Amino acid sequence: MNVLVINAGSSSLKYQLLNMEDESVMATGLVERIGEATGKKIYKKFPDTDAEAKVEREEEVPDHRAAMHFVVDMIKDAEYGVIKSMDEVSAIGHRVVQGGDHFKNSVLVDASVKEIIEQISPLAPLHNPSAITGVEMAEELLPNVPNVAVFDTVFHQTMPERAFLYAIPHSLYEDLKVRRYGAHGTSHKYVAKQVAILMDKKPEDVNVITVHLGNGCSMAAVKNGKCVDTSMGMTPLAGLMMGTRSGDIDPAVLAYLAEHKNMTIEEIDNMLNKESGLKGICGLNDMRDIHAKSEQGDEACKLALEMFSYRIRKYLGAYAVVLGSLDAVVFTAGIGENDDIVRSMILKDLDCLGIELDGEKNKGRISEAKVVSTDASRVKAWVIPTNEELQIARETVAVLK
Repeated sequence: MNVLVINAGSSSLKYQLLNMEDESVMATGLVERIGEATGKKIYKKFPDTDAEAKVEREEEVPDHRAAMHFVVDMIKDAEYGVIKSMDEVSAIGHRVVQGGDHFKNSVLVDASVKEIIEQISPLAPLHNPSAITGVEMAEELLPNVPNVAVFDTVFHQTMPERAFLYAIPHSLYEDLKVRRYGAHGTSHKYVAKQVAILMDKKPEDVNVITVHLGNGCSMAAVKNGKCVDTSMGMTPLAGLMMGTRSGDIDPAVLAYLAEHKNMTIEEIDNMLNKESGLKGICGLNDMRDIHAKSEQGDEACKLALEMFSYRIRKYLGAYAVVLGSLDAVVFTAGIGENDDIVRSMILKDLDCLGIELDGEKNKGRISEAKVVSTDASRVKAWVIPTNEELQIARETVAVLK
C-alpha cells in the first residue's frame, strides 16, 4: 500500500510517497515560493545511490495546481519515477493544522469535512485554506484515490477542560470556540510513541514531556499516552518563545501598545507573530546565526538564548507537576535535534526533576534516537528525530482500515 503525504502551505507544498508495507520512503520533495516570479521544485527518489536520484529546478510555479502537477509527474516519470501509474497510490494523507472541536480523529475527506475545515479557517488562516487547496488538487488529479485529513490538533483533544479552557466568559467558548487547541500534534504523538517503544514500554505506561523546537516551538505533557496539556493556545502564538513569535505575554500589553504607540490590532498581531521571539530580542531568528554572534560576545544574542532556554525550563517544571511522575523528556525538530548548546542550557542543574545530562552523549547534532542523560538519571532525556510524514501516513492507513 503506497500513501502520498501532502503538506500544503500558503506558498509551499511538501510531499512524500511511502510504501506502508515496510514504511519506507519511495520519494520525497518540496515545491516552494509558489506564486512568486521564481519558484523552486525539489524531487528525490529512494534509494538515492546515484547522482541522478535528485531533481532540483528553479522556475515559476504559478499556483498549487502546478505544484501538484509536478509531484504527480515526477513520481511516475519514466526516468525519475518510482511507480508506473498513479493507480499504485492507494491513498493521500493531508496535514491539516486546525481541526477545532469538530475532529477527535483523522477522517476520510468528503464534502462535509471540507466545509468544516473551511469554516474553522479563521483559527488557522495561513494553513487551513492551503490544506483545502491541496485536497482539491488531489481530487482533481487523482479522482479515484481516497483523501484523509490528519489534524495537528487531534492529539491535543484529550486535554481536560481545566487545561484547554481560558479564564474568560464561558460564552466565548460556547459561541466562538475560543479555547486552547495546541499544534504540532502529529510530531508530539510520533515521538511520544517512539520513546515508549525505545524504553520497551507501552505508551499507556509512560509519562513524557515532548519538546518540539523549530522556528515554531511547543511542548506537550503526555500522561499514559494521552496529551493532558500543551503550550500553544488557540493559535500557534502562545507558549514558548519562538523564532519570530512572542509566546506567552501579558494581554494588557496589547491595549497599552494601542494607546501609547497608536498601533492597530493588525500591527500588533503582525509584531507578535513576525517581529518578536528571538528576532525581537536580537534581530535574528536562525539559531546558527545567534550562536555565532553570541560566541563573538554579542550580548543581545546571549540574552535571547537565555530567555529561550529559561521559558522551556519553566514549562518543564510545570508539566512535571501536571504529570505527577515523569519517565522521560524528548527533544525533537530542528533545534531540538541539532542544537546541543540549547539542550544543555535547558537541562543543566535539573536534579530536582531527576534529570542528569551527560555532556558527552549530548554533543553535536543527533540524527537518530539517542539518550543524552546519564545512566544514573532517574528521568531519561532523549533526542528523537520527528517524522510527521510517516505519522500522517500511519493515520491515513488506520482510517482506511
